[in-house]
Amino acid sequence: MAELSNLQAVILCGGQGTRIRSVSEDRPKPLLDIGGRPILWHIMKTYSAFGIKRFILCLGHKGEMIVDYFENYHTRTHDFTMTIRDRENRQFHYDDHNNKDSDVDDWQITFAITGEDTMTGGRLKRIARYIDNDRFFCTYGDGVADVDMTSLLQFHDQNQRIATLTGVHMPTTFGIVEHAPDGTISSFREKPSLPGVINGGYFVFSKEIFDYIEADSTVLEDKPFKKLVRERQVGMCKHDGFWHCMDTLKDYSTLNKMWAEDRAPWRIW
Repeated sequence: MAELSNLQAVILCGGQGTRIRSVSEDRPKPLLDIGGRPILWHIMKTYSAFGIKRFILCLGHKGEMIVDYFENYHTRTHDFTMTIRDRENRQFHYDDHNNKDSDVDDWQITFAITGEDTMTGGRLKRIARYIDNDRFFCTYGDGVADVDMTSLLQFHDQNQRIATLTGVHMPTTFGIVEHAPDGTISSFREKPSLPGVINGGYFVFSKEIFDYIEADSTVLEDKPFKKLVRERQVGMCKHDGFWHCMDTLKDYSTLNKMWAEDRAPWRIW
């Protein structure tokens, strides 16, 4: 736990969320809420559960709204009294129903303005100067999971590669029907996970990753990863637990339903 607390988590928050525009029209995708809190907050809470409380947010589309959310976090979530003439002098009121959230209070957040149209690799390259350790965590701002960060870091260190990604099972939205040649159904599985794994994000990178990124236009998952694969410098830590991205309106509804019904596997805090 002590070692993890020395590391930073970079979260890519610059996407425009075009596939979920009906919900995200007025805000950046990482601010789409689950149970009244942004999905970004849920992601940060997951890292925080492992003692990782230093974050670098790579801002892009409507990034100022993310800054505003955290600058005014306590005023959004707690009762307070202030004098109009001295708005900075605020007295917050805490009780059994309105508690001080210490996990949020001790987060250190670097807000990095990485450009409106910068690609994922370019956003990462722009924050290189803020990384103060030889490796760091990184993820996208639209996916929740119950990834064990301790095991993920151990896997990365043991394999000694530049990049480690979390491999997750891709759930399908359709039922799978198995049948005999005569058409008789032998099995029906409602919305199972598809065979194989996909990139679920939740990376650990060594600082050498920056040497593989050329410019703002570089897509991390394209040339940098392809070159790293050729050099056998990418490892995959398989995750058999929960993972779900918020990519569509249906995803948004599903995650909120899970939270409302108190069956959110990513809630490990």
